[in-house]
Amino acid sequence: MSRFSRYILSVSTGVLLSLAWLGLPGWLLFIAFFPLLLLENFFISKKSEFRGVSFWSHAFLAFLIWNSISTWWIAYATVAGALMAIVANSFLMSLVWWLGHTARRHFKANLGYLALAVFWISFEYFHFHWDIEWPWLNLGNGFANNVKMIQWYEYTGILGGTVWVLALNIILYNIYANLRNSGSRRKIMYSTGGLLLVMFAPWLFSRSVYNSYQEKENPLHVVIVQPNIDPYNEAYDVPAENRKLQNFIQLADSKVNNNTDLVIGPETVFERYPDWNVDRLESNYQFRQLTDWIWNHSNTELIFGTSSSKIYPDAESASLTARNSNGIYYDVYNSAVFVNRNGTGEVYHKSILVPGVEKMPFRKYMGFLKDFVIDLGGTTGSLGRQDEPSNFILKNNVEVAPIICYESVFGEYLTRFVNKGAGLIVIITNDGWWRNTPGYKQHLSFSRLRAIETRRSVARSANTGISCFINQRGDISQPTAWWQEAAIEGTVNLNDEITFYVKYGDFIARVAMFMSVLMLLFLIVKRFIKE
Repeated sequence: MSRFSRYILSVSTGVLLSLAWLGLPGWLLFIAFFPLLLLENFFISKKSEFRGVSFWSHAFLAFLIWNSISTWWIAYATVAGALMAIVANSFLMSLVWWLGHTARRHFKANLGYLALAVFWISFEYFHFHWDIEWPWLNLGNGFANNVKMIQWYEYTGILGGTVWVLALNIILYNIYANLRNSGSRRKIMYSTGGLLLVMFAPWLFSRSVYNSYQEKENPLHVVIVQPNIDPYNEAYDVPAENRKLQNFIQLADSKVNNNTDLVIGPETVFERYPDWNVDRLESNYQFRQLTDWIWNHSNTELIFGTSSSKIYPDAESASLTARNSNGIYYDVYNSAVFVNRNGTGEVYHKSILVPGVEKMPFRKYMGFLKDFVIDLGGTTGSLGRQDEPSNFILKNNVEVAPIICYESVFGEYLTRFVNKGAGLIVIITNDGWWRNTPGYKQHLSFSRLRAIETRRSVARSANTGISCFINQRGDISQPTAWWQEAAIEGTVNLNDEITFYVKYGDFIARVAMFMSVLMLLFLIVKRFIKE
């Protein structure tokens, strides 16, 4: 195989992997790794001529293309941050495949492929839990716009989709290898039967569930506000905050009626965090105006986002993320505020922060870099966070999960709200940073996965496109347009049933991680025995 042919295969995998994130059907992922597997097998067959690092460079190219095409839009906020995210994630992905390739060099074929699969699944799970969380390109996310195919995510979460993609690619390659090597007809028939079974059984099961699923009639009447504030040009002075307040109230009033139970505003409607002291919400002018508005709508309650702060009495009581200004120690948060019908306020602080924007990764070990974060205006720098999820309790004891922006990408994290009693998921976000690119569309699509995994309706308020309602099957209704002020009203059904995934979380990953440890130990032993 020529060098040019090898690079063509690398590029092909990178492009095919990208298509699902650009809005094309997720089933294209079933063939996306096939070129890379062809390439990997070439280096296995020529392992006496090529070292493992030769394959790594081709894998890196494939993943660099995938990351670049799918997430280039980060550059609208920060070119340096985009380059860092794209290159670092490509490197980690290629490292996983290089490790799988190394296993294939030492194990029999089937065991080698199993090692590759469990290494990849462990990597995806790791991306949920380390200090530079970036699960955006986890393979299971690629089906986010094909909800009729993945209703079984209520059992497996998105890692079930990852298993599906890896299994089909490996089976497809094995069929090709058997045909090319004149394998026995029986083996080819068994492999083809396995391919059809693995491909269509989950698909048909999902279609059946989708067509038969019925939501319980337990309605909540909701109004969603999309104020359409330009995050790159907004002002942060008091007059600007008051203008945003009046605009928010005006949009809400256009849809609120006597049946409205809940009004939802997006992330960081208000940005002057010194004014939003969480211990003295009632002293804030905008908060008082909103409580007065609540009194005029006696059946209505309110959730919206703001930048908030907390002041500590001394250095000893301050948190690790606290800032120091002239001897005053304080934290800054990205918060959701709930105003109940009695005018009382409650606060939830965003727990999963965006690396490099809202937190400095590995701060415990590199605290000297705490101020080197990407400045997107408003609330930047290392923010405080809430350690445990907490729901807002509406009238009639209805519990709502307040999910802020990036948190909506983390399925197992959302299950913690549901296990605590949440019957509805409210997502507030500000997607204006990414302009009119695939970024905000991808972010919306991941919310559909959360609806299926938890079987909870979703009410999503974005600062600008796309605000919408999502039912328990993952269907979107009343999506708003990009870059337009809007308010929509609708009814969502509450649910109190617990899905298998909510109960057991990412059990697939825990099994894969255990197997990965065994594979690595086996690989080390094989290496020592060989030496």
